[in-house]
Amino acid sequence: MENGHSNGNGDGDGDGVPENANEHCPGPQSESAGKAEECAGCPNQQECATAPKGPDPDLVSIQERMATVKHKILVLSGKGGVGKSTFSAQLAFALSSMDYQVGLLDIDICGPSIPKMLGLEGQGIHQSNLGWSPVYVDDNLGVMSIGFMLPHPDEAVIWRGPRKNGIIKQFLKDVNWGELDYLVVDAPPGTSDEHISIVQFLKASGIDGAIIVSTPQQVSLIDVRKEVSFCKKVGLRVLGVVENMSGLRQPLSDLHFMKVSETGEERDVTEWALEYMRANAPEILDMVASTEIFDSSRGGAAKMCLEMDVPFLGKVPMDPQLGKAAEEGRSCFIDKKCRASQLALKRIVDKLVAYQTEAEIPLEEMHR
Repeated sequence: MENGHSNGNGDGDGDGVPENANEHCPGPQSESAGKAEECAGCPNQQECATAPKGPDPDLVSIQERMATVKHKILVLSGKGGVGKSTFSAQLAFALSSMDYQVGLLDIDICGPSIPKMLGLEGQGIHQSNLGWSPVYVDDNLGVMSIGFMLPHPDEAVIWRGPRKNGIIKQFLKDVNWGELDYLVVDAPPGTSDEHISIVQFLKASGIDGAIIVSTPQQVSLIDVRKEVSFCKKVGLRVLGVVENMSGLRQPLSDLHFMKVSETGEERDVTEWALEYMRANAPEILDMVASTEIFDSSRGGAAKMCLEMDVPFLGKVPMDPQLGKAAEEGRSCFIDKKCRASQLALKRIVDKLVAYQTEAEIPLEEMHR
């Protein structure tokens, strides 16, 4: 069942029928699944025939565990490398800095980067009579990831879909999150088993929706459109799209200056350039340098959101200091080092919180 699901007519209604199923598929939960005449030749026939039928008993346990979590937000990306996990980490940091009780769940099973981005590498999971205990950054910020279970950080996780789904289910029903205002779920790129599972598992207890992270260029937005389509098929609300790496911005004083000869040889002249500016135009050093890295000439994520009728949450510039904060596992909100990105992230988080608390923000305002 690794190809998403629809109702057999391409408009997916959440009944679990694979998109590659035969016409008139009886459904994987049917008693005749894999055995009916309509199942002959279907690539899912054997799996459907041997799969357990009826409601999943673990869904009740998940619903009970998640009853103490007010808001559940899924962070998605159409493709890798757009800064989704960095955004998830800083979103969790931001919410916790606003005195909310926050949980951050990493379901990127094959590439768990959240432990490093939260400064928790080398930590392990502890178990009590109440279940697994999250690893805490602060009293109000707990984290759970498969990365805490690996014997070595370089260990590869080579799991098929059912085992991935099993650990996600355990994270939801066995982790003692306690009372949470927000559970942020960092998902892997794309629309795979993990995405289908987390939506199905959380639907019974209520999931607020998804934030989709993109970069400005069309090659990324093509995949974001697919992600929006996935959300619509499975009945998951799109809370908004974030355009990450929206131009490179950093203080002029942080730049390095190179002199390149005709033969291509480079010589660092940073000290000379900075001294020259201090002596002749000191006010320039307080400015922020900006340039476009990705092509956004076709309107970027903001235009795509208007076309697809989903909210646009805002732009976050590419900020070397934000990347450094992620590498060092710290919040960009605790100091003034992330000058270029901190305010942009804060605006997005404030808009999201206002949206979640049903503040009077018209939908058209969310597109701006």
